Amino acid sequence: MPADQLPVLVLDVNETLSDLTPLRARFEDVGAPGHLLPTWFAGVLRDGFALTAAGAYADFADVARDGVRAVLSGLQGWAGDDEAAARHILDGFSVLDVHPDVPDGVRELSDAGYRLTAMTNGSVAVTEQLLDKAGVLDRFEALSDVRGPRCWKPARAAYHYAVEQVGVRPDQALMVAVHPWDIDGALRAGLDGAWLRRAATAYPQTMASPGYSAQDLRELAGVLTARQL
Repeated sequence: MPADQLPVLVLDVNETLSDLTPLRARFEDVGAPGHLLPTWFAGVLRDGFALTAAGAYADFADVARDGVRAVLSGLQGWAGDDEAAARHILDGFSVLDVHPDVPDGVRELSDAGYRLTAMTNGSVAVTEQLLDKAGVLDRFEALSDVRGPRCWKPARAAYHYAVEQVGVRPDQALMVAVHPWDIDGALRAGLDGAWLRRAATAYPQTMASPGYSAQDLRELAGVLTARQL
């Protein structure tokens, strides 16, 4: 792209923008240990990726519901209603907050002239609620989810679908995510990548390296806007 043209920023949602930590309490509400949250969420991603790799598709909510049933069935002595438990845990997505750095980071990037969009393996409806609650929904030009391309990120088609919604080529876009697999997928699809480290300490050497790295979205805004000077 021309040197004076800013890339469109495609932001991931789950864990990149949203803080999933409160879902631990949802597990505890149904009689399960809160530490199951990361195991469950990793399993949801695994199963969504596996379906995509096999040429199949299922919505995030359906995969996540199956995942709750799976982890609860493995708990010794747990004899609750797994359908009600899954519903309670998944309902928690609708009341999550963004990470503290997100509102200021989004505003700084938008004010600097970056076009913002979001692409999630979850749903547009939940993303819209999340961003509206944070007061930054109006800063986003488009919101996309994987129901459009019928495949989960990191499939190439998912990233291409996201950039098509805002009328740019992959090489005119920068994927922003906390997950290295998401950055790697975007890079292989022709986008650039910006990894938000948050609590992580190292980027996997087996994956394509991002063009940018920052602790959080506010720091990334500083890195990108400084590049313009």
